[in-house]
Amino acid sequence: MGSARSRAADRVEFDLLIIGTGIAGISAAITAADAGLNVGLLSKETDAFQSNTGWAQGGIIGTGPEDSAEQLAADIRYAGASMNFEDAIGLLVSEGPRLVDEFLAGRIGVPFTRQPDGSPALAREAAHSVRRIYYATDATGAAIQRALLAYLSALKGITVLTGHTAIDLITNTHNSADVQERYRRTRVLGVYALDEQASRVRTLFARTVILATGGLGNLFRHTSNPEGATGDGIAMAWRIGAEVIDARFVQFHPTILYHRDSQRFLITEALRGEGACLRNHRGERFVSRYHADGELGPRDEVARAIYREMEREDSEYVLLDATGVEVDLERRFPGIFEHCRSLGIDIRGEPIPVVPAAHYFCGGVKVDLDGRTSIAGLLAAGETACTGLHGANRLASISLLEGMLWGVRCGRNAVAHLPNLDGRLVESIPDWVEPSAPEEFDPVLVRQDLRTIQSTMWNYAGIIRNRKRLMRAMADLDYLSHRIEQFYRSAILTRQIIELRNSVLTASVVVGDALANSRSVGCHYME
Repeated sequence: MGSARSRAADRVEFDLLIIGTGIAGISAAITAADAGLNVGLLSKETDAFQSNTGWAQGGIIGTGPEDSAEQLAADIRYAGASMNFEDAIGLLVSEGPRLVDEFLAGRIGVPFTRQPDGSPALAREAAHSVRRIYYATDATGAAIQRALLAYLSALKGITVLTGHTAIDLITNTHNSADVQERYRRTRVLGVYALDEQASRVRTLFARTVILATGGLGNLFRHTSNPEGATGDGIAMAWRIGAEVIDARFVQFHPTILYHRDSQRFLITEALRGEGACLRNHRGERFVSRYHADGELGPRDEVARAIYREMEREDSEYVLLDATGVEVDLERRFPGIFEHCRSLGIDIRGEPIPVVPAAHYFCGGVKVDLDGRTSIAGLLAAGETACTGLHGANRLASISLLEGMLWGVRCGRNAVAHLPNLDGRLVESIPDWVEPSAPEEFDPVLVRQDLRTIQSTMWNYAGIIRNRKRLMRAMADLDYLSHRIEQFYRSAILTRQIIELRNSVLTASVVVGDALANSRSVGCHYME
């Protein structure tokens, strides 16, 4: 950098640096700040509210009067095709629902919908054997996100850096100018991050880094995720050699609104939990032809049933019929009711056109019960991480619970095992080096490359896969990745280019794992 003053401004040290401002990242930040840590919280969005958490509609698993830890564990296994990690299930069923009451409802003050007696109202969703899901009408994630951010704003010791896109994790083995560090164990020391408003790359150091960057739904043409879900954490972890596991398990939500004037709008599973049914264009219920549990079967089964029916009818969508539901739709599902009405659909008297879409990444950066990855100094939580809880397919409304629980545990771990940040080692890390003659990027080319990735993943690595399709996907992604990497190394950095680079790598990781596993199970269905 040009001067000592500007260099100091671009090199900042934290005790804990968290990348991502969803439920996992904020829960970790609150936990660590409570213990006195100096926390940096990064979001590539200009508004920290924008995350997958804020888009979640259905709810979060709580405690129901008819429920038990054993029953919840059985439902998790059933949804996950018994591919789940038993230690993770045991931890979640014993600690998770209680933490919802104590942390979210109690301390944070999330306004869950309640019964007249003050107890939480309970919903039921697919693959759940009882009603146990806390909700805030049909905007539970938004209610949780707003409450967390409001609580966070009153705390000391947390610096929220919005508009900062993480580029790469900093490690001693990859980035230190001291050649001796190449032979030591890899350790994460921070992150290079693009400050978009200032058009500069900052070097942010930390004793511990937590990846909580969310999922990868935007790698597919149809998705329920926001545009920022580009697999950033997976790509960054992969580039430094962290273990990534179960990448083939991409869950598709069965019901995303299909309308030319509306993209990415989820129709929550809770609507089916209240009695809505799926019909083809002849008005016939069809899911039971493909799966015995009908509309309330596991998500992977229902999504495949819809996909098969669309193929059979040569149609672009099926119909979700809520006209026979007994609850007051406008009051119970106000967000869905109003959004559909704005598009000319009255869900009380006509069905909703829906299509399956990429929804949740069940794989991720491999972590233990405290969020530790295979790389020293790096933790992960939420959708970025793979705890093994979900196995081959995620149970409905468990993602927010997992994110909160592992976020809190990551925060505790960071407090309990805070390593020293060696000043000599920090000094050996250079600032970001830009190309000698950086080029202006053509946004049309970037958008086209992303569309190519999305079409490739949807057509060849989507709901139903086969080896020939996956081989074609890998070949196309290999070609794209070389071109994108060259582009990335010569262009003026932008968020879009960083996301494109992460997208093509994460897509390749998903396809590679799918190719390496020919057995159909859960979300990974091979013809």
